Order: sequence, then C-alpha cells, then structure tokens
Amino acid sequence: MRIRIVDAFAHRPFTGNPAGVLVLGPEDRPGAPGFPEASWLQQVAAEVNLSETAFVHPLPPGGDADWALRWFTPTTEVDMCGHATLAAAHVLHSTGAVSGTVRFAARCGVLSATVHEDGTITLDFPTSSLTPVAVPDGVAKALGAPVLAAYDTAAHIGDLVVELTDEDTVRGITPDIPALAAFAERGIIATAAAGRSGERRDQEAEGDYDFVSRCFFPRMGIDEDPVTGSAHTALAPLWSARLGRTDLTGLQASARSGLVRTSLRGERTLLTGRSYTVIDGELLIAP
Repeated sequence: MRIRIVDAFAHRPFTGNPAGVLVLGPEDRPGAPGFPEASWLQQVAAEVNLSETAFVHPLPPGGDADWALRWFTPTTEVDMCGHATLAAAHVLHSTGAVSGTVRFAARCGVLSATVHEDGTITLDFPTSSLTPVAVPDGVAKALGAPVLAAYDTAAHIGDLVVELTDEDTVRGITPDIPALAAFAERGIIATAAAGRSGERRDQEAEGDYDFVSRCFFPRMGIDEDPVTGSAHTALAPLWSARLGRTDLTGLQASARSGLVRTSLRGERTLLTGRSYTVIDGELLIAP
C-alpha cells in the first residue's frame, strides 16, 4: 500500500503540518471493504509518528459522501482534523482519484474539500461554538503568561481557547506541557491579534495575517501541533467578531509556521491552504 507524508497548510515544503495519508482501495483488501481494525490503524499512526495520519477508503456512489475518513494521532483516534483532511484531499487530487470537490464521511459529519486551479484547497468544516468561561486557575502559570479571556469550544474540538495580551507573548511562551493537560478535553489554543512590537510581520509565511495562535495537545500525544486546521473553526468566529470581517488569515506561529485562510459562513467555516507531498513510499505490513 502506498503511504505518503504531506505538508499541509504550508507555504513551501518542510513548513506547515506534516500528515500521513493512507488511501485504502478495493485492491488493498479484497473481499474486506471498509477500514481495517482500529488497532491496526493506530499502530500505523504510531509508526508514522506525526500529529495525525489520515486513512481514507472510497464509498459506494449515490450517498452523502464519496470517501470515508478517519484520523489517528500516535496515541488515539480524534473526531476532527483539518490539516490531515487537507493532506488527504491533496493526495486524492494529485493522484487523479478525484477532481473538483470531494466529500468525506467522518466522525464529525460530512466534510468537503474543493481543489482550486491555483492549487489551493478549501475545506468546509462546522463552525465551533465559543462559550466564554472563567479563566481556569493555574492555566496562566502553565502557559507562563497572563490570560485575558478563555472560551470553551464545541464537542468535536474539545479545546480551551485562551486569549493572550499580544502576538509577541504568543510567540514567546514556553509552557509547562504536562500541566496543560489538566485544562481541556483535547488541548489549549493560545491566540492574540496580529502585531509584533518593533518588527516587521513574519514574511517567512509569505503574506499578511490577522491573528496568531499556537496549539498544545498533550492529552493527544502532541506537545505542540505545527498548524491546526480544526482550531481555526473556533478562531475564525472569535476574530471575525473582533475585527468585523468574515474573511481572515491566521498564522500558527509554531517552529514550522503555517497560514490558514478562514471564511466564516455562519454554521460553516471555510479553511483554505496549500499542501505538498514530500514523501511517497510503500507500507509493507498489511492489515
């Protein structure tokens, strides 16, 4: 079976967030349609050892979706993942398996990905709810920075969004990663409005941006995720309300860095970015 590693929400190879992608076709499992046992999928994801590995297989025609999609971190299955969905759509399109828009059936519902002529891909995801909550005791200490406000997100995300004072603070935090595991079902999203003191904006990301974020998921086996598409379904409504615009660009200021263009459309959020296949190999251990 072919397995690929794709840099998603990347402005060039070796940036953005790498994801494993395994496309399971009928030829891979004759007489056994669908996904293999979850234990095998989990072992593959642990072997790939990236923040997420996406597994897809085709569905019969005529339904609400074209492909089934599941995501695994090195330690667990997750309900929603943006960057690995972008990576999966990129692989299906670049190999000629699909063209235009592809629909995925996933744990969080039907998601779609549309490939544009310029090579960018737009994901259609559910918008996360945002519920203001009191800043939990200890979260500022765990982050090592003052927290202005906190928000709970929707069930399929399960993150705590925390607003910090400014972009420099978000970039500069060195959190106590194990301590962060106590504050959310999935992880912590630290964010602030764009604006660096005394410096030009990050031209390494090849563009302007409206807000920054960093994401930490110790409970998922991920200390810091390079670029988190699903987090932007919560960041888009937060910053759209603040900035008065529905179309924004977020920079996830990890060591690898990546841009996510967001378009808030009520109950849906569009996430647009680029992907690059950097490794194309063969998985030798069949399910």
